Amino acid sequence: MPMDTDKEFFDPRYREFKELTDRIAADVGLPLFYSEEKEAVEVSRRLFSSHPAAEELLAYLGNNQEYPGHGLSHVKKVALDAGALILIDGADAVGVDRVDRLVFLSHLAGLLHDIRRSEPNHARRSAEEAGRILKTFHIETLERDFIMQAIANHEAFQPIQPLDDPSAQMLSNALYDADKFRWGPDNFTETLWAIIMSRRLKIEDLAKNFPGGLAATERIRGTFRTRTGKKYGPDFIDRALEIGNRLFAFLSSHA
Repeated sequence: MPMDTDKEFFDPRYREFKELTDRIAADVGLPLFYSEEKEAVEVSRRLFSSHPAAEELLAYLGNNQEYPGHGLSHVKKVALDAGALILIDGADAVGVDRVDRLVFLSHLAGLLHDIRRSEPNHARRSAEEAGRILKTFHIETLERDFIMQAIANHEAFQPIQPLDDPSAQMLSNALYDADKFRWGPDNFTETLWAIIMSRRLKIEDLAKNFPGGLAATERIRGTFRTRTGKKYGPDFIDRALEIGNRLFAFLSSHA
């Protein structure tokens, strides 16, 4: 968080808060998914790096200030974790011969899922914008539709649109779970700071809204959709709640 680049907004209490956040997150540790499913995570990372289209799209997003979302780190993590979930669960869901291609589609979907994050109905608007961008990529119309459907289906606490094709459903579920993994420790080490800076939140306003954020995080715990997401998702959320509750004690005494 570049806290000293905006002198008008800068609040010195945020520096202490950020340092505390990093210490608590280190103490809480990484979610189990990254140790117990390390091989799938690494394979997804290698496949991402080996495909020019994914790297090209990541560079495009980085060079386009119109698409800030929660930042490049967020969308790349979503892409990589969605790919890992498909590597773990995809063979049973869609057949082993379709897994690698579905991983590639999940990487594109992850990168594009928040492309209209700042707009109302951001999942639907992001899906529409993703469809426009993907017309310049060498993917089939049906694959583009799968990505758009997954993005449209990724918002929390919204009705789920069931999909007829098993590949489309697997992609949709993996994207949702990978995005909701970010409600784990990343919610406080990364996403929170993007929100603070984009909205220029005063620490008093953050303290006021914090309990509602913790309650929403708790609600995510029971919404994971893939088999592996249901196994590891609650661990992400439990670690986030431990961080969040300790941070709220700081906010309560400093706001």
